Amino acid sequence: MKQVAKDLLEINAVTLSPNEPFTWASGIKSPIYCDNRLTISYPEIRTRIAKGIADLIRKSFPEVEMIAGTATAGIPHAAWIAQELNLPMTYVRSKPKDHGRGKQIEGYLTAGQKTLLIDDLISTGGSVLQAVAAAQKEGADVIGVCGIFSYQLDAADKNFAQAKIPFATLTNYGELIDVAEAEEQITAPEKELLKKWRKDPENWLEN
Repeated sequence: MKQVAKDLLEINAVTLSPNEPFTWASGIKSPIYCDNRLTISYPEIRTRIAKGIADLIRKSFPEVEMIAGTATAGIPHAAWIAQELNLPMTYVRSKPKDHGRGKQIEGYLTAGQKTLLIDDLISTGGSVLQAVAAAQKEGADVIGVCGIFSYQLDAADKNFAQAKIPFATLTNYGELIDVAEAEEQITAPEKELLKKWRKDPENWLEN
């Protein structure tokens, strides 16, 4: 959805800087910084996201019975999407609580319930697939993952395929850089550099 890509750029939830790249925790130099948590502060944008993902779910995952948010960034969006679809909601902690009953899933989840997880961002898929595994451990029938934005990295495609979990996002890296170029936020040479990063995130600055 191009409007959502435009929204993310407008509020600086996504920042492109191909000539002065950011450094990720892993040490990788990246021309993009993404903080979709900012979207929760903009009612019009968060509503557009919720309605857009709800429509995506109706089309691609019509059998869904439960919406689950990933802690913490996926939780508010999962709540709005669940409300839009009139479905129950749970959320998945990054790890079980170290007190009380040691729960990792909050809310009421029944075994076999067709569950779709919501995250704000798909990079390699590692963290959300951990949440998928936690939900499956509790007996959920996880039918897919949806998010706001995907970097479209090959690693994500491989990881989701290996886990046999389909995923879909409202907008993605390719669409975002198209919008950025159309709005003259980046030049054509910068766009080519951004494309190079997606193809080879570890070596894109070489030559």
